[in-house]
Amino acid sequence: MKTVGVRGTRIASCLFALLTICGVAHTQEAYPTKPVRIIVPFPAGGAVDIIGRELGQRLSTAWQQQVLIDNRGGANGAIGSEAVAKAKPDGYVLLMGSAGTHAINPGLHSKLAYDAIEDFVAVALVADLTNVLVVYPPLEANSVSALIALAKAKPGALTYASSGNGSSQHLSTELFKSMTGTDITHVQYKGAGPALTDVIGGQVSMTITAMSATLSAIQAGRLRALGVTTARRSPTLPQVPTIAEAGVPGYESNNWVGMFAPAGTSADIVSRLNADIARLQTTAEMQARLQSLGAEFVPNTPAQFAAFQRAEIAKWGKVIKESGARID
Repeated sequence: MKTVGVRGTRIASCLFALLTICGVAHTQEAYPTKPVRIIVPFPAGGAVDIIGRELGQRLSTAWQQQVLIDNRGGANGAIGSEAVAKAKPDGYVLLMGSAGTHAINPGLHSKLAYDAIEDFVAVALVADLTNVLVVYPPLEANSVSALIALAKAKPGALTYASSGNGSSQHLSTELFKSMTGTDITHVQYKGAGPALTDVIGGQVSMTITAMSATLSAIQAGRLRALGVTTARRSPTLPQVPTIAEAGVPGYESNNWVGMFAPAGTSADIVSRLNADIARLQTTAEMQARLQSLGAEFVPNTPAQFAAFQRAEIAKWGKVIKESGARID
């Protein structure tokens, strides 16, 4: 009787374990089974927010689950990023991060409330946002090489606009200066809009900023585009060379958007998210929408995105150190 009892217990234990495994597998297969919240750590209306909403809408349709966009702006994206870092790692709170939150902030802030690597799992690089180097049209520079020659002939005379210390515009131009050995004076503004307005008006010589913000002015002849910051030419402005091919070999300044999950999120959920994002991003509809924003999708795995992020932290850390930019 004792032997039968032991065997029965073992059989029951095996059945329970099997049912548990099946239940976990079913849960992972069924993810998500309730609404998913994507925190965008910037105000509504910006590129990260627009791409987050476009992606969220399509994920909601694909999953047949509600996807909520939660804007939590402030501190260069640090407030929203911290909220996700502290969230439960179950796949139901995600972050639409950026180069700013996960590559620039670590070197820019002496006291950051989150660790950009240790507190997150890199899920997918969602989009590469193209920045473009534009100048005031009357400026005697029709190419990147001509701009470099002019800047070297008149050290400190040329000026560039940015939306503030540590912004993408600021650091992208500091990288340009470092790689070209030029002296161009930084003029800070409270926002990319006023900065661009003064370049169009001729109060400032140039800026490196989002293509989506400059496209209409370029097409109207109010700005002259000299080069894009990405490794490849943009299909939106195919006639404009990359800065690298136009005279600064190796120059690349990606202003990217990527999805992150809290550290500890299961590999199965991360893999599912990555695959679903890739499937949506390769549709003609989404690619056309990204192109209209001066952005493109780059196929990648979570491991590739994580490696890319580490390289970006190292690159921008060097630029920040050389420029002296710091936020305490």
